[in-house]
Amino acid sequence: MTPLRVVGARKRFGEVEALAGVSLELRHGELLALLGPNGAGKTTLVRAIVGRVRLDAGQVELAASRVDGRPALGLVPQEVALYPFLSARENLEVIGRFHGLRGSVAHEAVAWALAWSGLEARSAEPVRGFSGGMMRRLNIAAGVLHRPPVVLLDEPTVGVDPQSRERIYEMLAELRRDGSSLLLATHQLEEAEGRCDRVVVLDHGVVVASGTVAELVEQSFGGRRTVRLTLAHEPAAAPDGCRLEPGSRVVHALVEDVVTDLPALVARVASSCEVTDVEVHRPGLGQVFLQLTGKELRE
Repeated sequence: MTPLRVVGARKRFGEVEALAGVSLELRHGELLALLGPNGAGKTTLVRAIVGRVRLDAGQVELAASRVDGRPALGLVPQEVALYPFLSARENLEVIGRFHGLRGSVAHEAVAWALAWSGLEARSAEPVRGFSGGMMRRLNIAAGVLHRPPVVLLDEPTVGVDPQSRERIYEMLAELRRDGSSLLLATHQLEEAEGRCDRVVVLDHGVVVASGTVAELVEQSFGGRRTVRLTLAHEPAAAPDGCRLEPGSRVVHALVEDVVTDLPALVARVASSCEVTDVEVHRPGLGQVFLQLTGKELRE
């Protein structure tokens, strides 16, 4: 059975329809990215899955509510949910009791979490003195201390340095090897593209696309390619069929066929401004995301 399935989830807050029939599934052992601009419904969906929001319609299906007497669901919130004046070990011991861990089971779980997060040597120190990356790792360890088969993570790498980010993804990879399935709500498109098995894009409370990155690119752009042209000087206006990066000498365009369309594009642009460099790329998740959700700012 699929570890987690959401079917037709609907939720309204007054005049705002936060979820308008969202359906998705988290497969066994996968890392699934949940993307969407501000106000898309990501937070409401995560809260509905963990039971903090009651849906107006639809349902959340977990393969199991408990495993070996422990909750089958783990949550890693975006906000660091730790007690600053307690040590790392004390935080885990307290949170372990919230998860129903007692005695030798709790002791073993805390020892595992400290080793897994690389915090054994700092386990006796108050977490108020930890770096941002250390707090994030401990925050994740606290959320999965009971080793749940399904884990929801809300922006687990926000504000951390590249080394801490790598360590966090090593931790998540170990969870997956042990059989956990992970749903990652994030704004980091590069991480979603490079780390996740599949992507679900939410906008205005509905799923606007889902699939692997390759599938989403194919659905949105087909065989088209992105061309990046660097000009000798900044043009007064973007050449026909191109988009100008504001305040730069770079323009972008999409071509249907590189062999036939690229020479004509370069010649057209070069007729008004010298072209100094040409790059051709397959569109990525960032371009798919903008095409699906638009470019306007969401506050």
